[in-house]
Amino acid sequence: MSDTTNNTGAMKGLWKYVIFSAAIIIAAVVLSMAYTQKYKAQPGTITVTGLGEMEFTSDVIAIQGAIRVNNVDAAEGYRELMQQRDMLISYIEQNGVSAKSLSFGMPSTYKQYETIYQDGEYMGQKFSHYLISSSFVIESTDLDKVESVAQQLPALIEKGVNIEVEEPLYYFTKLDNLKHDLIAKAAADAKARAEQIASNSGVKLGELNDSRAGVFQITSVSGNEEFSAGGIYNLTSRDKKARVTVRSVFTIAEK
Repeated sequence: MSDTTNNTGAMKGLWKYVIFSAAIIIAAVVLSMAYTQKYKAQPGTITVTGLGEMEFTSDVIAIQGAIRVNNVDAAEGYRELMQQRDMLISYIEQNGVSAKSLSFGMPSTYKQYETIYQDGEYMGQKFSHYLISSSFVIESTDLDKVESVAQQLPALIEKGVNIEVEEPLYYFTKLDNLKHDLIAKAAADAKARAEQIASNSGVKLGELNDSRAGVFQITSVSGNEEFSAGGIYNLTSRDKKARVTVRSVFTIAEK
């Protein structure tokens, strides 16, 4: 059994956010296919690009990690793993996080081997011990409490738990609503720009001829990530900024 299979079990609670987020990005790419190509302006039109930006805070946090046990006896190692899992459950409950927030992946067992050399010459390998592991995910809408508990999890090492903890991942469950608000904001900005151009040029703005949204760029609030042609979705920042552009073509009306 591979590590990938093991991790999949623990992350099943996250897939609804991962798939949902990916669907939003893919939809934006499809919507913006014409936008990403070079646009040829039509005679008698005004072409503008509007910008929509919005800051928001994630509403779901996910802490991923793993517990690992080394033992020459597979059965004993599995019992030890279960004990350490129980210690993790007890620890987070004592710190105010519900055990329902914690899910485990299917335990996996790997034979570990020791390389044998004699007089500097490779002689082969012999069995050393079993590595038995289980991944886990703590998923919650209580970001402050889970962040605090996650910072303390390495303290379990002193209690004999061989635990590894990764950096938090942050998700936003209302991304679809945010997407619509951003497009509306960018479209309104495009129209305002077109009206200003028309006014400065002494012409009258006509009807909207075409409008296309670009891809969504979701970054940290600092926005120091590089934008991608296919869109990006930052998962490591709690506070994020979403950005989208809308390219609109307006006709020039007769005065």
